[in-house]
Amino acid sequence: MNIKVNPSQLRGEVVAPPSKSDVHRAIICAALSRGRCELSPVALSNDIKATISCVNALGAFTEIKGDTLVVDGTDLLNKGEVTLDCGESGSTLRFFVPIVSALGLDGHFVGHGSLLSRPIGMFSTLLPRAGARCETSGTLPLSVSGQLRAGSFEVRGDVSSQFITGLLLALPLLEGDSEIVLTTPLQSEAYVDMTIHTMSRFGVEVEKTDFGYRVKGSQTYKPQSRKTDGDWSQAAFFLCAGAVSGDVTVRGVDLSSTQGDKEIVSLIRRFGAKTETGDGFARAEKSELSAIEIDARQIPDLVPILAVTAAFAEGTTRIFGAERLRIKESDRLKTTRALLNSMGVSAKETEDGLLVTGGKIKGGLVDGSNDHRIVMSAAIAALGADSPTEITDTESINKSFPTFFEEYKKLGGIIRCPHSEQASD
Repeated sequence: MNIKVNPSQLRGEVVAPPSKSDVHRAIICAALSRGRCELSPVALSNDIKATISCVNALGAFTEIKGDTLVVDGTDLLNKGEVTLDCGESGSTLRFFVPIVSALGLDGHFVGHGSLLSRPIGMFSTLLPRAGARCETSGTLPLSVSGQLRAGSFEVRGDVSSQFITGLLLALPLLEGDSEIVLTTPLQSEAYVDMTIHTMSRFGVEVEKTDFGYRVKGSQTYKPQSRKTDGDWSQAAFFLCAGAVSGDVTVRGVDLSSTQGDKEIVSLIRRFGAKTETGDGFARAEKSELSAIEIDARQIPDLVPILAVTAAFAEGTTRIFGAERLRIKESDRLKTTRALLNSMGVSAKETEDGLLVTGGKIKGGLVDGSNDHRIVMSAAIAALGADSPTEITDTESINKSFPTFFEEYKKLGGIIRCPHSEQASD
């Protein structure tokens, strides 16, 4: 679906949705606890629906009560065959592959859309060395069977932290102790820290070492009901909107969170934005911005919206350390550059990032590339354009933030369907 966004300013307050990353991990730990847990709040984005579908396939019972998700893993399978549909969620796929192997199940993994081309080759070489069998051509579909054995797992740290999270979630289920040995420096380390933090809340401990992580075997996940974190990744869109065109306060975020994307506050402050933080909130208001340099190795998901922010800043912003973005829902270096170029902004790809020179932003047609972060970033860029901006593939926001445009309009954003004369504001 296409929409047109008129130039405007966003002003007011918005509540951050539940962290998708936190909810993924909490659902899985709750199911592995083999007891009854309540998680709240939970927003049913498509990625979260995929993880719920997979724990259901493993025998867990789930029920939605308002914004609370009940997870009961009492009947979790310990034998048999299962098919897990991971939708378009890379997190879901990479988390569940080692878990199914650790449970000793025969699992068949399928997916849809961009997930069909995202790499899973690390598991196809890593897991067979520890007793599991994998059948795949390097992407989906994937079949695993056999029983994973405890031991030493050598893993690259610069591919995707999701592979490491999957192993961390699975290894405590094995009889013996295991270690994960990082063969390259770890990127997106905050996501692994989030995994370890969530596991500890469910009674499972992981030890950090000089070489990676050590995990004791035969640990037991313990049932727990808990409040989920607000999502800094999604809050970033509205904080950047405030910095470039308005005054926005995001509530429901925790500055002590393990989420790496809370770095958005310091990053827009470096751009020159006026910011304010306090207990459970962050605020940004329109300011004169200047170019900066951004090391994106630990914050890859922020790159599209940071590139848009750079388009409003005087000078040329350099973003580097973001080569892994080429294997996301889209090649995000390419699609972010295309977004900006289509709006008249000078943006160039480098081998591992982007060079963005601030200047006049024009309205026009932006290809959303069926990528939720590209669509939401384009909507923020459209606030400061000289004419309306039409954005394609806007339904892709359902992957992570289904209510994004509802919140956008509540803050004063003006949206219309391209074939309708009736604006929504």
